[in-house]
Amino acid sequence: MQQPQREVRAVHTASTVTVYQAYSPEIGLPAIREGRFPAAWKRDRMTWIKPSFLWMMYRCGWAAKAGQETVLAVEIGREGFEWALRHACLSSYQPGVHPDRATWQREVKRSPTRVQWDPERDLRLQPLPYRSLQLGLAGEAARRYADEWTVAIRDVTPLAHEIHGLVRDGDLDAARRLLPREQPYPAAEELLSNLRP
Repeated sequence: MQQPQREVRAVHTASTVTVYQAYSPEIGLPAIREGRFPAAWKRDRMTWIKPSFLWMMYRCGWAAKAGQETVLAVEIGREGFEWALRHACLSSYQPGVHPDRATWQREVKRSPTRVQWDPERDLRLQPLPYRSLQLGLAGEAARRYADEWTVAIRDVTPLAHEIHGLVRDGDLDAARRLLPREQPYPAAEELLSNLRP
């Protein structure tokens, strides 16, 4: 069955959604230990969260890139995730969505969250023909994410290394079995109606 071109796929429960981020050990290890982001985590900067494990692996090079050696699975409340989508605008100007560039620029200034659609990745981190959501959180959204929405933080760095090892050995079936089970997110249709170019 063909994947929709732009769809939110994530590990989710009745109350939470799992997103991924990668940090240096100075940020990642205290976050894992305390189950929340430490004071050193910059709440005034934009932070990007990714519901796609493989897109995160592409971004952090299987936890090998400098400053991205610790991969976090961050469980956040669905209410917070949906608030972020409801208050989002696209990260770039799209003629089919925005009447003009000036309207989009006003939206970007006003919105605490940004949506970006990037090619989803396969186990070899090659681009697939459909796209994956990245959600940028700034200002109020970043603070809420760190201090209100976060339910749990788990270290998935060992999982990243294990899957990468299987991919390197050519055992893609075993690698695939270890991947987090990402499913279409149910409320996304209505929330994303104005966020698809």
